[in-house]
Amino acid sequence: MAAQEPKTVAFILYPGLTLLDLVGPLQVFASLRRFTNQYRPVVVAERIEPMPTDGPLTVTADQTFAEVPDPTVVIVPGGDAPTIKAMGDPAIRGYLRHAAETAPVVGSVCTGALVLAAAGLLEGRSATTHWAYHRLLERLGATYLPQRWVQDGKFITSAGVSAGIDMALALVARLTDEATARMVQLAIEYDSHPPLGGIDWGQVDRDVYEPMLGPMVQRQLADRPELLTKLNG
Repeated sequence: MAAQEPKTVAFILYPGLTLLDLVGPLQVFASLRRFTNQYRPVVVAERIEPMPTDGPLTVTADQTFAEVPDPTVVIVPGGDAPTIKAMGDPAIRGYLRHAAETAPVVGSVCTGALVLAAAGLLEGRSATTHWAYHRLLERLGATYLPQRWVQDGKFITSAGVSAGIDMALALVARLTDEATARMVQLAIEYDSHPPLGGIDWGQVDRDVYEPMLGPMVQRQLADRPELLTKLNG
């Protein structure tokens, strides 16, 4: 019997994204390959060319959107202003809408949820994102839940940056089994103990950045009035 082709886990690449949003969950799925060849992670973009991130590194996609039209899993990393810009990108939105028609899993890390929402995929669904951007998510029709990750049907969204690793491990457990996910967690030695302790969320004002986000959103989506209308709520 011929070996079964691995299922594709596609990570969306666009200019300016937050590097850990991409490589955190990507590393989880890359490490999964040690234990099963059932899933193959790839980085996809509109074009294959070096793209800047929010750090001093550039990243180049493995394949184009056209080359991976129907992934099993599609995940959108987040970022700051460049992610707001990506919300209006017709190529990204078109790819996500097409992929979501058949993909069993559609996910996001941090503000990547805003890109999903801008594509109309989170309307009426529960989701999470970076805490500072939760009002924008709500204005796009999602119900924000302040959790590390949120699953609503085939959609799985995660909170800011490092939460993408949590989401990816939970997703591996869902796609394979808990024992395999635990082996991956051990392989990458993911056992977080922040040196300053956990965040006291009861003391966090989740709207503190709201005055700054408005002008930034206005700048990044100046050519997308239909999105601005929703986000200006």
